[in-house]
Amino acid sequence: MKLKIGKEELIAGLQSVQNVVSTRTTLPILSNVLLSAADGKISLTATDLDVTISNSKEANVETPGSFTLPVKKLVSIAREIGGGEIELEVNGNQCTIQSGASFYRMNGLAAEEFPPLPDFAGQTKLKLDQAKLKAMLKRTAYAVSTDENRYVLNGLYFIFKENKLTLVATDGRRLALAEEDIELPEDAQSEAIVPTKAIQELARLLGDEGEAELQQTENQVSFAIKDGKGNETLIVSKLVEGAYPNYKQVIPAESKQRVTMDKEELQQAMRRAEIMTSDKANSVKMTFSENNLTITSNSPEVGESRETMAINYGGDEVSIAFNPQFFIDPLKALDVDEVYFEFTDQLSPGVIKANHPFLYVIMPMRTS
Repeated sequence: MKLKIGKEELIAGLQSVQNVVSTRTTLPILSNVLLSAADGKISLTATDLDVTISNSKEANVETPGSFTLPVKKLVSIAREIGGGEIELEVNGNQCTIQSGASFYRMNGLAAEEFPPLPDFAGQTKLKLDQAKLKAMLKRTAYAVSTDENRYVLNGLYFIFKENKLTLVATDGRRLALAEEDIELPEDAQSEAIVPTKAIQELARLLGDEGEAELQQTENQVSFAIKDGKGNETLIVSKLVEGAYPNYKQVIPAESKQRVTMDKEELQQAMRRAEIMTSDKANSVKMTFSENNLTITSNSPEVGESRETMAINYGGDEVSIAFNPQFFIDPLKALDVDEVYFEFTDQLSPGVIKANHPFLYVIMPMRTS
């Protein structure tokens, strides 16, 4: 294998794949990136056996071939080396890297040792708008559970039904749901739980224009993302096994009250109230009274805070306590001016809605 590639192109390609490489692995090959050069392109692939990312970049390929090199060292060399173009040449189990006055010789491993990519041939391709998918991930992914004892919740639930894509995330104390209309072929009704690591990489790599192509087998999913130059990034992930719980049971059928609030004002007020919480007393109380919302936090070891917001409300006085971070997360993720908050009483879940298909259920906290 022998090729020349622009320094910035190589750095960009490595940056898009290197995150999946585990620092602690017993298999040396999993610390390496697979370089495959042919037909004026080089593809770079990294994996931790659960998530695989592959990215293609344009290169001047003199001799096609494949080889693997330690990804962290290669990233460091690409960043530090002088000159605008880097030449790579493989001889036996070593690769020489040259640019300007700099020369490196690095040991690598044969491409045959690298785990093969799963085969999605024959699977239906679903086209998704990149910007819409990115926004949906932003609105939901923060609510995915990190509790490894409830492993079916350690991923984002994708539901393809009735010309809609629905994404659901929950950790048992809150639930986020986003929906978008998509064109679905008859045979493409499906569901899948995509693990957190793949979701984080997908959110990072999705662009603001163009399409992403999704393919799915029984236990794997792939997302192919093209950029403006026609270069493709492929994310392949194992799916979380098991049945996702019936999330619809958690969503209140109706709430007694609905209040419209300025999103930014509410978010800032919550952040200020959160300052006076502690690990032991981690709740903020919202008291709704006539045309007024009072937000208070009180912890014996820190102190207390109180502030008021003018709102349009004419119901009975109700006080409800919430974990402030759980309240701030959806507000941060929404690109809207106003949110609607629906509630019934201090023991019932609250619901945050916006003027597009989004819904967030948050469980109240009991206060003494």
